[in-house]
Amino acid sequence: MFRYLIRRLLQMVLTFFGATFIVYALMFANQTDPIQALAGERPITDSQRLALTERYHLDEPFLGQYWHYMKGLLTGDFGISLTNRKISEMMADAWPVTIRLALIAIVIVAIVAIVAGVISGIRRGGTFDNVTLVLTLVVLSMPIVVLAPLARLVFGIQLGWFPPTATRDAGFYELLLPALVLGSLVVATELRVTRSAVAENLRSDYVRTARAKGLTRQRVVGVHVLRNSLIPVVTLIGVDLGNLMSGAIVTEGVFNIPGVGFNLFRAIKTEDGPLVVGFVSVLVIVFLMVNLLVDLLYAALDPRIRYE
Repeated sequence: MFRYLIRRLLQMVLTFFGATFIVYALMFANQTDPIQALAGERPITDSQRLALTERYHLDEPFLGQYWHYMKGLLTGDFGISLTNRKISEMMADAWPVTIRLALIAIVIVAIVAIVAGVISGIRRGGTFDNVTLVLTLVVLSMPIVVLAPLARLVFGIQLGWFPPTATRDAGFYELLLPALVLGSLVVATELRVTRSAVAENLRSDYVRTARAKGLTRQRVVGVHVLRNSLIPVVTLIGVDLGNLMSGAIVTEGVFNIPGVGFNLFRAIKTEDGPLVVGFVSVLVIVFLMVNLLVDLLYAALDPRIRYE
């Protein structure tokens, strides 16, 4: 296990540097004029432009800019955004609300996908299975850019069931509708995967053996079938986290939630390269750590899996 962890950590380091380099290149290599983009239509004096250019090393080659950024990042300094705010302070304000939103979405996804998937797998071909199939296809066919404004208009404004916007200190109820919208990105996929895994495991030899030994149906499904069926679902959690974070850009923008996605969208729009790279760097770290945790959970769910 120790050697496996060392190998994975080395892979994570290489992945982190590769991902940050690509994002940095996309933001800075072909950048037109971020200083003017930030100012909009307002004129910028030559002295202001010179000072900002020196502060952000915009007059240096691309590799020089990347070196200055990584040197600060490795020492815990995320730099200063083009709005003259410390990126670390902006992260401290944005991350708590995004974490709450993602956790609520993940809990909703896990409950709905596992419960509905198990029922569909047990009663495959039945009415419940067919209804969930139609609903998942409808959800999958609606992109988040359509679903989020529609949900806000119908359930937040017209019906008034949920608040149409959420603040930085939003609680569970304010974040429930955005979490439902955000979770819809992945709940349909996980539901179908759970359903397929349950249906396949119910036809396995070990299930027939357990039934022959006289075990109850609840114990066979709850202990044996469910445990093996959760392995592909757990596999999707790491990927789904990335989908939730990317979907949060649209969701937080629609519901005016001042989280990570909202700040990323605004930074991309204003060509605020330091802010974009800073937030994406933390997202890469979170994504890598979650995938490592998912791999370690394999051994807990399936005793046949051992990391040597």
